[in-house]
Amino acid sequence: MLGAFFPNRVISKSAFRFIITFQVAVLLVVWATSTYVFLPKPMDVWRAFVDLWTHEGLGQELIVSFLLNVQAMAWATLISLGLAYLTVVPVFQPIALAVSKGRFLGMVGLTFFFTIIFSSGHRLKVSLLVFGVAVFFVTSMIDVVAQIPKEKFDLARTLRMGEWRVVWEVIVLGKADAAFDAMRQNAAMGWMMLTMVEGISRSEGGIGALLLNQNKHFRLEAVFAIQIAILLIGLFQDYALGLSKKFLFPYADLQLEKR
Repeated sequence: MLGAFFPNRVISKSAFRFIITFQVAVLLVVWATSTYVFLPKPMDVWRAFVDLWTHEGLGQELIVSFLLNVQAMAWATLISLGLAYLTVVPVFQPIALAVSKGRFLGMVGLTFFFTIIFSSGHRLKVSLLVFGVAVFFVTSMIDVVAQIPKEKFDLARTLRMGEWRVVWEVIVLGKADAAFDAMRQNAAMGWMMLTMVEGISRSEGGIGALLLNQNKHFRLEAVFAIQIAILLIGLFQDYALGLSKKFLFPYADLQLEKR
């Protein structure tokens, strides 16, 4: 256990679980004993969660938002990987770089243009989520492609591969684990943006619309309950993607021990 207080040490899984449990317990104690007036108590949050689940359709809203996020991530992944891989073709580099610079644009200022282009409420939400995720996804994948050593391309060419075969073997297949990591990291962004996007168009409901309604009426315990529900869904999603990576790319975890 003492090794946990020193840098570059590897501790056992049981010790790591104990550390997490202890820190969560401390957080709950601090939360339960807090005298801050605007911080609802854990039991108030639990009662609000039960009320939201039984009377206001929290479970259904989570399903709606989850499916929306999955659809947006599928499109964002397809567009981002396509643009990033095409940066090996000089004519497509300015397009990919221009898309990556879109991460500096504010979503509020773009909402009007997206509303005109995508009149449907569902299409509008999907397009906003795709844009918000893709501009960061493309940026990270462009860096992944740019950091591939020249030696790997030369090795593929010495094996008499054509240039498009080199792209497939070295970039697409060779960096599939890095692309999956980038997708996993950017998938969390969808949940972060969901509240704003579902607040713009509330026709289909969703967890974001429910959260904004509770926030409007200053029901802080309900707001906390919804936020915790989103956090738990996000953690489950991240854990499932982590397991998927170990199954699909077992070689990605091969590394030397820190000490």
